[in-house]
Amino acid sequence: MTAGGYAPDGAARPGTGRVAESYKRDFWAKENLKHAEPHFRLQKTARLVNRIAAGRGCDLLDVGCGPATLSLLLDTRIRYFGIDLAIHDPAPNLLEADILQTPIAFDGRTFDIVVAQGLFEYVGDQQDAKLAEIAQLLRPGGAFVVTYTNFGHRRPSSFEAFSNVQPIDSFLDAVRRHYTVTRAFPTAYNWSGGQPRRPLVKALNMHVDRNLPMVGRRLAVEYFVVCSARSH
Repeated sequence: MTAGGYAPDGAARPGTGRVAESYKRDFWAKENLKHAEPHFRLQKTARLVNRIAAGRGCDLLDVGCGPATLSLLLDTRIRYFGIDLAIHDPAPNLLEADILQTPIAFDGRTFDIVVAQGLFEYVGDQQDAKLAEIAQLLRPGGAFVVTYTNFGHRRPSSFEAFSNVQPIDSFLDAVRRHYTVTRAFPTAYNWSGGQPRRPLVKALNMHVDRNLPMVGRRLAVEYFVVCSARSH
């Protein structure tokens, strides 16, 4: 069984907070710098968010923002805010916080769009709580864009800091407890696993916005899930 509690037979088991708590600011201060240059998923996230915003002015919160590289790719009418455990360049729109120790929040603000890319693999057994906290930050009609790794890939990617590892269908079930899912589709299809690196493969995958069930089960690297908060 892996650190996150997902057995090779595909059975989901509860995650563990112990792994998540082992990786703190010093670790992420170094790890985040690897994402200072926009990688494929971040570029595709920006493309998706810009389409959701559709040219209107709106407020966006990037949870687990790293060096806030996403802000460089967004439409200028999108007002960007970010939260991360390790903020390298402090700014009024960036908040350094340990979201495993405190609720996800930003000075009482609510947002039109909340993004969490490459985050939920690291939240240990706090997945449900963090999904609920983000739902409270969405304004009426707001959109939540979250990514999650397809650990059922033919060559699944793993990382030492992952603490919440489960089949993609289990993650989607958890998301649906708090949100109405409007779309779910692969960030990329890639035979070798991991983010595509070859220019042609990247170019083709940048326009992928459909889920091909039989293909995606083994070749989807990870998934975008676009949703809105459920009304109560």
